[in-house]
Amino acid sequence: MRLPHGEGLPLPSRATPGSAGMDLVAAVDAVIAPGARGLVPTGLKVAVPDGYELQLRPRSGLALKHGISLPNTPATIDADYRGELQVILINHGDQPFRVARGDRIAQMLVQRVEPVAFREVAELPPSDRDAGGFGSTGR
Repeated sequence: MRLPHGEGLPLPSRATPGSAGMDLVAAVDAVIAPGARGLVPTGLKVAVPDGYELQLRPRSGLALKHGISLPNTPATIDADYRGELQVILINHGDQPFRVARGDRIAQMLVQRVEPVAFREVAELPPSDRDAGGFGSTGR
């Protein structure tokens, strides 16, 4: 669903046939100061089918050139959310980052979510790794 401030903007789409993510664009102008976060609206609402989620991810070019990322990457848009898609951007760079309406600000993937139910057990099955973590496989 397109909101009034999203009029005239492209719908999410893949830049190339081999692209995994679909580009999301900003619906408003914004400036994000160095070290700051900003919430950038897209002018779109979506209904994600049950059993799926949308994942929002940073754009590598913005990360490399400007230090722009998503602080909660990948961000999850749940199937029962009906509000506007908005992207939290964080500026890890040393200059203010200007977002212009229509700029590509993030990429979005549609992912299946498998239903699971946890149950308590007295012990876990063994594995070669056991409880090793935090770099333990790199030695």
